[in-house]
Amino acid sequence: MKKLMYLPFLLILLTGNTSAAVLLDKVVAIVNKEVITWSDLYKGMEFEALDNVKNLDPKEKLKIFKENEHTFLETMIDMRLQLQEAERRGITVSKDEVQSAIEMIRNKYGMSREEFEKAIAQEGFTFKDYQKRLLEQMLLNRIVDQEVRNKIIVSEGDIDTALKNDRAMLKNIEGYVISIINLGKTGPKDALESKAKEVIERFKKGESFADLARQYSTDPSAKTGGTLGFVGKGDISPQLIKVLEGLRDNEVSEPFWTEHGLNIVLLHHKREVKGDKDLREAVRQRLTEEQFNRRYRDWLKGLRERSYVEIKI
Repeated sequence: MKKLMYLPFLLILLTGNTSAAVLLDKVVAIVNKEVITWSDLYKGMEFEALDNVKNLDPKEKLKIFKENEHTFLETMIDMRLQLQEAERRGITVSKDEVQSAIEMIRNKYGMSREEFEKAIAQEGFTFKDYQKRLLEQMLLNRIVDQEVRNKIIVSEGDIDTALKNDRAMLKNIEGYVISIINLGKTGPKDALESKAKEVIERFKKGESFADLARQYSTDPSAKTGGTLGFVGKGDISPQLIKVLEGLRDNEVSEPFWTEHGLNIVLLHHKREVKGDKDLREAVRQRLTEEQFNRRYRDWLKGLRERSYVEIKI
């Protein structure tokens, strides 16, 4: 769970007067008939911010948010366009489906309903806010499945062609699905190594690696829980390969140093090729991923071209 500070109130405190309240209603983008306000934008950035940003002095945090306004606004516009398309196509998510998803999440963490709602409140947002965010994510998944993922076709001929011609792809068929926590290299070495041991102990006691990554990692992947997804052997260093080869599935490494600082890696599973059947399936997965990325970009571009989008910042 993430802490959410409602930045508009923070800004009123920073400015020392009520003139900041004017900013709350400032429209920063129009997406067809919907508007995105300045407060929508900054609440979204506050929610997605890494803990090391959340914990900054308010003025310093505001400076970082200001620098990332345009990038985050583009993401919000894309999300609004997809949700509008889902509504246009009659795609819905029922209250029962949202409740079932919440129960699955709650059971995953072994929390009672009261504990779950208390944890949400401690993060700074209401249970209703949480339900709304989860519903929107489910809608996004459904519209993307319908318009992109379900239209992907990888034929046996496509696989044959890739096996014959795409040597670069074949080099990365084998690899690992991993998550990482990078503690950086700023500060005393002993202190960083002590922190790394604490993180590992907390993981072994049952805490989520993703939550620990959001809290401690300085890597850009921290915002998605440290997940790097699949990385091919051809794209990573011999040092990291050696670390990963010493791990079992779902096992976390001992801390190790690189030029980027102190790291902890979680191996979800290895992707190994054991015979022609495995090779063809691995190529199929890779071609599917590539086709999805291409189709998704094109679909988003099409939504933009058919829509009225006005950016006011």
